[in-house]
Amino acid sequence: MSELKHLKIEKADGVARIKFARPKHNVFNIEMMNELNRELEGLVSDKDLKCLVVYGEGPSWCAGVEVADHKPEMAAEMIAAFNRIFELVDKLEVPTIAAVHGACLGGGMEVAIACDIIIASKSAIFGQPEIKLGFLPPYAAIRLPHLVGSAKAIEICTTGKRYAAEEVQQMGMVAYAVEDGQFNEAVDKIVKEIQTNSPLIIRLNKQAVKQHLGMHFPQALQGVSDLFLNTLMKTEDVLEGIASFEEKRKPVWKNK
Repeated sequence: MSELKHLKIEKADGVARIKFARPKHNVFNIEMMNELNRELEGLVSDKDLKCLVVYGEGPSWCAGVEVADHKPEMAAEMIAAFNRIFELVDKLEVPTIAAVHGACLGGGMEVAIACDIIIASKSAIFGQPEIKLGFLPPYAAIRLPHLVGSAKAIEICTTGKRYAAEEVQQMGMVAYAVEDGQFNEAVDKIVKEIQTNSPLIIRLNKQAVKQHLGMHFPQALQGVSDLFLNTLMKTEDVLEGIASFEEKRKPVWKNK
């Protein structure tokens, strides 16, 4: 595998940590997006994974995508690499966490909102300023209405306005907006909560949520009940969970 140029990767105890590391503001170029996609492809097939956390190095989380890569001769290649990020994040069967500080703008914000959970420092700034340069944010146009409603999504995309972390938390886009000095602690706390659980049961819980989005209630209830009875209840880890509770000990997960 080629050496990473724009990312830093750590993996331990079921947790993968990807850090954007392209000075100064972790702006994506095609090369960086391709690197990210290669790493995500490996994580998609990792059945021992419990969660993914995405960080940014330096003063910003990610301030967008290189404007030069939007030129007509580059646009198709850029969009293909960009879209692949969202396809792969969507395939991840475990929780994805965006640990956001500083500027989280444009394509950077789109990657953040693709994650299941956003934890932001209170000094973080969010926005889709693409319109100022005559563009639109393709993924945000799809994802934002689910997070903040269509009216707010249109506001965000058509004004290019920047929003403080507490503002987007009130919209429902960010799960936690924490003081800068408590940011790393807050991220670690959520990761540890997930980390104590079985990787298999983590995947089944996320599957239960995602597979039934938008379904009519009777079909959704039938589907999740089938998952519970015919998949979950046939795992060794559900029996281990029951046994550990009755024996007043920590569970020893088998991931099967």
